[in-house]
Amino acid sequence: MMNKVTVIGAGNVGATCANVLANYDIIKEVVLLDIKEGIAEGKALDIWQSAAVNQYSTRVTGVTNDYTKTAGSGIVVITSGLPRKPGMSRDDLISTNAKIVKEVTENVVKHSPDAIIIVVSNPLDVMSYAAYKTAKLPAKKVFGMAGILDTARYKAFLAEELNVSPLDIQALLMGGHGDTMVPLPRYTTVSGIPVTELVEKDKLDKIVTRTKNGGGELVALMGTSAWYAPGAAAAQMCKAIINDEKRVFPVCSLMQGEYKMNDIYLGVPVILGKSGIEKIIEIDMNEAEYQLLKDSAAAVKTVMNVLDDMKII
Repeated sequence: MMNKVTVIGAGNVGATCANVLANYDIIKEVVLLDIKEGIAEGKALDIWQSAAVNQYSTRVTGVTNDYTKTAGSGIVVITSGLPRKPGMSRDDLISTNAKIVKEVTENVVKHSPDAIIIVVSNPLDVMSYAAYKTAKLPAKKVFGMAGILDTARYKAFLAEELNVSPLDIQALLMGGHGDTMVPLPRYTTVSGIPVTELVEKDKLDKIVTRTKNGGGELVALMGTSAWYAPGAAAAQMCKAIINDEKRVFPVCSLMQGEYKMNDIYLGVPVILGKSGIEKIIEIDMNEAEYQLLKDSAAAVKTVMNVLDDMKII
């Protein structure tokens, strides 16, 4: 059993991730860390007090900016950074959040040099790149959570349209996290039945568009970013690693020749196990699908270049 997972950032996403992880009951301790005095301690205590009710033994502890308490973590989930506000693009967040992710990653690596790092901070693809550049760890150990969340939204919308359980839907979604993501209806099935045979094209197109705008829809409704689904998605990645499940998930990964791309973080299907990304799966894409992926990559690369030009890292 892995002894410890640390979640950096005790905001809504971080606290949800810690809570879902604790409820899995597959690790000894979850450490929640935040820079705001008392926030992590309070949320961790609240979660821990639900242990007897929800029947788990995982200890949840909170600390204020004390990275010594995170030492020896097998996985560190980074959720730190400013949330997206209405009218704010993901790119607007880059300078502030890159500085935060850099500082956090330096502290993480100092105290847990063998940890696998999962980045949730936005803009996701570029913050994964920032953590990778800072950590100086193999790329298979530094990656981002985006595709699982986006795919979950896609499945939720399809389940509503078809009036079926989302558990019976298998879907694949690639590319950047945001408006240029690439849902792939051709690789989407309901208990093995191609979704293209079950949903009319115009309705499917609307679902794809809604998926692309999934984060923005929630920001518009609530005035802040989502947290239940993102937190649960990050926890699911941790579970796959802790239990060495070899799950096939879309994960924001560093491309090193895959899909004819290099030195760019992008969402692609991977096998996730105890060593992190065990393999990047290259699927056959038709010309139109690959062009969408290239367009998405170009958008991500533009923001990565902005980060490089800032010379923060």
